[in-house]
Amino acid sequence: MNESQPLDRSVTELLIDWRGGDEQALEVLAPRIYEELRRIAHCHLRGENPGQTLSATDLLHEAFIRLVDVDVAWNDREHFFAVGARAMRRILVDRSRSKARLKRGGASHQVSLDEARLAGIETSTELLELDRALNELAKLDPRKASVVELVYFGGLTYDEVATTLDISRATAHRQLRLAKAWLHDHIETFE
Repeated sequence: MNESQPLDRSVTELLIDWRGGDEQALEVLAPRIYEELRRIAHCHLRGENPGQTLSATDLLHEAFIRLVDVDVAWNDREHFFAVGARAMRRILVDRSRSKARLKRGGASHQVSLDEARLAGIETSTELLELDRALNELAKLDPRKASVVELVYFGGLTYDEVATTLDISRATAHRQLRLAKAWLHDHIETFE
């Protein structure tokens, strides 16, 4: 870190400096982002079964390792946390797939979007079902899928989603409503 740079740089500035090769920026950044990433991890795990072996801290650490290795030009803090939330979702989906493979049959069952509450998924098969539906939505309309991920998996507000995706707050809200309706219809068709 350059001695002339102030120590109170924003998270966005630290992310940009870190991606630019400034290792000291990561040292300053890590404690600043830790609690937010932990909150996101806790949201991901809040609906898991009581026997869950993965803690919010474990999920956070595994996601952070992936974030350190990813080659992304961070736009801002919201973009970083959105990618962090997506990494956590991928980790949970991968674990759910592993569990499903171990179970005899591993068949999915019908789940409504309202029941799932997206971030509070009850079972591995429900998470897999939602993941499959979100991936399908992403093929048809990537922005709607991104809004769902940012709000439910990333914990971002409509204002933060609007900033991250460079859309208005009203558009973010409308995109989320449409995405939820599409997911509701799409998840109900799986059996």
